[in-house]
Amino acid sequence: MSDETRSFKVEEVDGAAPPPRARVDDAEAAPESAGEKLERKRDYLEGFLAEKPDNLDSGEPGGEIYDGVITALKEIFDPEIPVNIYDLGLIYGVDVSNEGGVAVTMTLTTPHCPVAESLPGEVELRVGAVPGVRDAEVNVVWDPPWDMGKMSDEAKLELGML
Repeated sequence: MSDETRSFKVEEVDGAAPPPRARVDDAEAAPESAGEKLERKRDYLEGFLAEKPDNLDSGEPGGEIYDGVITALKEIFDPEIPVNIYDLGLIYGVDVSNEGGVAVTMTLTTPHCPVAESLPGEVELRVGAVPGVRDAEVNVVWDPPWDMGKMSDEAKLELGML
C-alpha cells in the first residue's frame, strides 16, 4: 500500500425532506374509510376463488358435472377408516364424456378388503345420481397398488399421521 492516509469525513445533518409519495391522479374518487379498504381487501380473494371460467366444459375439472362427481365421492366413507374414499386416495381418475358418461378408476386398500364387492357398486350408484350424469362406470384396478402416500393431507391429519 502507499503511504497516503485514509480519512473519513462525517457530515452532520439536522433534518432531511421526506421522499415524495406515490400518487394516483383520480380527483373524482371519494376517499375511503379504513374500514371500507379492509372490507374490500377481505372479500377480494373470496370472489376470485369463487369465479369460474366462462368457457369451461362441465366435464372438465372445475365444471359442474366433474365437481358434482367429486363431491359425491367425498361423501362415501371407507367402513374401516373414518376418511372418505377420495381423500384416502382410492380414486385414481374421473373421466367425464361430452354426453355425460362418467368413468371412475379406483382401487381398494387391499384385494382382500371386506367391502371389495359392495364399494364399487356404491360408487357407481352415487356417481350415477349426480345431476347431468347419463351413466356411470367403475373400473377397479390393482396397479399401481394403493399405499398411504396417496392420501391427502386432510386424511393424514384426520388419522393423526401429520
